[in-house]
Amino acid sequence: MTEGTTSAAAEGGDTLTRLEQEGEIAADYLEGLLDIADLDGDIDMDVEADRASVSIISDSGSRDLQKLVGRDGEVLEALQELTRLAVHRETGDRSRLMLDIAGFRAKKRSELAELGAKAAAEVKSTGEPVKMKPMTPFERKVVHDAVAAAGLRSESEGEEPQRFVVVLPA
Repeated sequence: MTEGTTSAAAEGGDTLTRLEQEGEIAADYLEGLLDIADLDGDIDMDVEADRASVSIISDSGSRDLQKLVGRDGEVLEALQELTRLAVHRETGDRSRLMLDIAGFRAKKRSELAELGAKAAAEVKSTGEPVKMKPMTPFERKVVHDAVAAAGLRSESEGEEPQRFVVVLPA
């Protein structure tokens, strides 16, 4: 191995360790939240796409965790930001941690990927750009990825909270 390869491997290990630490801090914070709210849930941690990923799941199939998701994931978004702030307080670094509760984000990701693929197919068949409805940053990212996978490009336009994706012809 060359020196550059060695340092890159060490840097990758350092990144993984840092992301795992973010996940641990987030899990501790969320455990405390679940205790305060008197809700049952198990916490699962992972590292996906260069970011810590933490999920709260329930074995009992209880609807209690839906309270932490809220209407259209609004409470989930707020909890994610609070969890990122808790990580920032401990590490001093900005976190890109993703939080999922009761599989809401995983289901949403699947629906959005399908929506992005359908928009890409429409653009391919008509040759005209397609403007989508306003979305959160997470939602736009999933759609951009789906459009790119279909071989097209997309852009975000507008100002928050009315920012939306436009799928463009090749």
